[in-house]
Amino acid sequence: MHCPYCQYPDSRVLDSRTAEDGASIRRRRQCPHCDRRFSTVEQIQIGVRKRSGVVEPFNREKVISGVRKACKGRPVDEEDLARLGAAVEAALRASGQAEVKADDVGLAILGPLRDLDQVAYLRFASVYRQFDSVDDFAAEIETLRAPADD
Repeated sequence: MHCPYCQYPDSRVLDSRTAEDGASIRRRRQCPHCDRRFSTVEQIQIGVRKRSGVVEPFNREKVISGVRKACKGRPVDEEDLARLGAAVEAALRASGQAEVKADDVGLAILGPLRDLDQVAYLRFASVYRQFDSVDDFAAEIETLRAPADD
């Protein structure tokens, strides 16, 4: 780690602490050249492998944006979307994989979205699972109703 003050190419770690619910590590550092202190935040970067084979960094805002479209006109506010985005990211981090498939991101969205709003869930699932007919919707609605019947 280069010192942000004098650009010396090394630093000494004085203290390390987990931050943001364990998703990152905050380190307090000191430059051995100029003796100034600074903080860094280290975060594990999750890569998302798209269907084309391209890998891009996971972007929580992209998840929220996609879900926001499914929630249009529904009683879902920005706080709900932020919590859903955080839940999806937490689920992906919990998998322990540095790289996940784009389909895995979609699967991670479906569970929390189903709990948040079933109509938005159907909208998202219809695109994500590429529903071709009314029968696909009917089958998905039956799976939504099944837990309520127990």
